[in-house]
Amino acid sequence: MLYNSMSIDSQSIVRCVDGDRLQADIETNASFGSIPVDKGEGRTVLTGTPANRAAREYLIERMTDAGLAIRIDPVGNIAGRYDPTSAQSARAPVATGSHLDSVPEGGIFDGVLGVYAGLEAIRALQDAEVDLERPVEVVCFTEEEGGRFADGVLGSSVACKKRSVDTALALEDDDGTTLEAALTAIDASGSDEIDAESWDSWLELHVEQGERLESAGAPAGIVTAITGTVRCSIEISGEANHSGSTAMDDRTDALAAASELVLTVEATSQQLAEHTSESLVGTVGSLSLSPNAINVVPGALTLGLDVRDVQTETIETVIDQVTTTLDRLEAERGVETTFERPYNIDPIEMDDRCQNALSAAAAADEIDTLKLHSGAGHDTMHVGTVTDAGMLFAASRDGISHSPQEWTDWSDATATTRVLTGGLARLAGGLSE
Repeated sequence: MLYNSMSIDSQSIVRCVDGDRLQADIETNASFGSIPVDKGEGRTVLTGTPANRAAREYLIERMTDAGLAIRIDPVGNIAGRYDPTSAQSARAPVATGSHLDSVPEGGIFDGVLGVYAGLEAIRALQDAEVDLERPVEVVCFTEEEGGRFADGVLGSSVACKKRSVDTALALEDDDGTTLEAALTAIDASGSDEIDAESWDSWLELHVEQGERLESAGAPAGIVTAITGTVRCSIEISGEANHSGSTAMDDRTDALAAASELVLTVEATSQQLAEHTSESLVGTVGSLSLSPNAINVVPGALTLGLDVRDVQTETIETVIDQVTTTLDRLEAERGVETTFERPYNIDPIEMDDRCQNALSAAAAADEIDTLKLHSGAGHDTMHVGTVTDAGMLFAASRDGISHSPQEWTDWSDATATTRVLTGGLARLAGGLSE
């Protein structure tokens, strides 16, 4: 049904959101890179693989069917632009989207919901014949998960000029294949520019990857901030020796020293989460031990540390405690240590204008929402540094994500898409209330 654009209201717009159409697109995308699993529905879609090619080609086909103008940049970012006759083409567009790549053996909603909800929102705006003042773009970023190249959020880092095109294309996977070669192999690179700084505003819909919405009985969450993330690599060197013939007093055990550090991270993080910032988390999530033999005193190891919070100060408190502990371990245990901090992403607050647009959209459609922060990183944490940005979460069953058991009920996917659509309409000037 088409509505008279002169008397258009929020309900008329969101009624054009077609949940069945959204579901069909997500289910089709789930077939690309599909993996056999005992429970749930899984996929593996790494950048530059045949599955990634199929996912990209299907998205471009669906964008073309919707009459969108397609642009592809050198790192494979895709943008589809809706330029209604009512809009002033020279005005900065409102953009939305997410990503189509996955972690190995991931689920079918992570990233995908945001891309196809964005496309469905544009189709709903078209069907409702809304007189928009600005164009609207739906964007698919390359390599958000970091499953093959870099540490993740690669495409958005290029679109936001945090990383040059040449630097990105030169990145290599574990086999020495460059991103440029991988994209060329699937005909996924273009020559257009996708510049996030040129957008008036940005909204991203993503599955929550937590249980807060489900626990509250709310289908949608409006994100207030995305946590900052610091990742550190720590090496501890002791002395490898025979486990049977080396007396306890004669040992320089790298693993024993590392155990103290791990417990320090846990204790410091727990204390800060209880008394200073409940969103603070600290994790030692990787360990590589040498020589890793049952009858040898551990001689050397490398630890991977991940610290996140919406407050920079608490992150720095954990890091300071780690470096202080390393100094103590060198003095007390005789080990040698090195500390590197190669990954630093600052916390970022979501823009009030974007939050208000989403809140108004949810209220108009009588959809319950919860205000919450994101503990996971997303492309929005880059985009939010160059333009006004907002983020919307859809409820995740049992909080499971990055797994074939990841699930968002179709009714919640549709409800959050309705909120996204209403938010975009407001930001693009299609609604005045």
